[in-house]
Amino acid sequence: MNIIFVEPAFPNNQREFVRALHAAGANVFGIGERPVEYLPDDLKSWMTDYVQIRSVVHESSLLAAVKAIQNAGVWVDRLEATIEAHIMAAAKVREATGIPGTSTETAFLCRDKPAMKEALRKAGIPCAQSTRARTPQDARDFAAAVGYPLIVKPPDGAGAAGTFRADDDAGLERVIQDSGLADGHTVAVEEFIEGHEGFIDTITIAGDVGHEFITHYYPNVLEAMRHRWISPQMVATNRIDEPGYREVREMTRKVIRILDIGTSATHMEWFFGPKGLKFSEIGCRPPGVGQWDVYNAANDFDLYFEWACALAHGKTHTPPSRRFAAGMIALRPEGDGRISGYSGVDEIGNRFGDCIVAAHLPDPGTPTQPVEAGYMANAWMRVRHPDYDALRGILDTIGQTVKVHVG
Repeated sequence: MNIIFVEPAFPNNQREFVRALHAAGANVFGIGERPVEYLPDDLKSWMTDYVQIRSVVHESSLLAAVKAIQNAGVWVDRLEATIEAHIMAAAKVREATGIPGTSTETAFLCRDKPAMKEALRKAGIPCAQSTRARTPQDARDFAAAVGYPLIVKPPDGAGAAGTFRADDDAGLERVIQDSGLADGHTVAVEEFIEGHEGFIDTITIAGDVGHEFITHYYPNVLEAMRHRWISPQMVATNRIDEPGYREVREMTRKVIRILDIGTSATHMEWFFGPKGLKFSEIGCRPPGVGQWDVYNAANDFDLYFEWACALAHGKTHTPPSRRFAAGMIALRPEGDGRISGYSGVDEIGNRFGDCIVAAHLPDPGTPTQPVEAGYMANAWMRVRHPDYDALRGILDTIGQTVKVHVG
């Protein structure tokens, strides 16, 4: 099988998808933005060929590169992208070249939050009330009809990037300015849903779920991204077969069917609170922040390879063990500047070293990154334990103990 993979070198874990495709027996043709001589030798060894273009989101450049591969006599079975910003360009090139995979309609619905929610509400999926605001008055009218709090975000944003909360009229006016709505940018405006936030990730094959994993946020993302003092956690459960998860698993399958997601990774966010289970959003791509590495640590297998087998062979290879719950915790610097050192690391290593599967502690002198740069922007640890509740306690202790000092 011949598979074109978009942007194999950046970010760094992109090479894992290429490695897995090669291991699954696929001939991998990479298209990326870096010169071939800048690529690591192992990455080059996993690819049959590589084409450099100006930008992988520049559709005409991507199209020309794909056509060049086809015109060289290569039958292209799949064209794959795993980064949110690359999904639509890849879908449009698929459509133009007759390559199977996620359609432009599905890619659009998985990128455009107002359209996504409208389609799902019509099909009976419970979602927050939402609208597409093209003018400040659109946002004000929605607030008058729905009330506060409200969430304002880019229609095609990923995660909490560019997300604002408005709690009253004055707050909405500030958000209208800060979000760019006042300057003509379109935004999505949504009812704020009270409750616990989590996500469910799948490998889906021809619309059927082959693998699935559920992760909880502690605290919810918007709160975590607004306060430096919080050491946020994302914790994957190994209790997914318990009855309490049945509803979200069923919802996921309905959403996949409604949006016509065929063979793809998916990442679906949800809330559960006083109003019950609510769909938040879905992407036809893997999750970010290295979450597949968390699942690998929890389940004694290689999810990248499972994804590659789904694409190349139409089936998964190995069932997850569910032996561990696993999670990551972000460890944020106490202020802006340069990291001067750490405290509490040795104590945590002595107490929980057998449970820590990976850690990133930037060297002293490294410039700090702002809170909005994300969970992996500074220091972090990945931890696993057979018992979910025990793992939560370990992560809490790490967050209370390890300090990242700034000089």
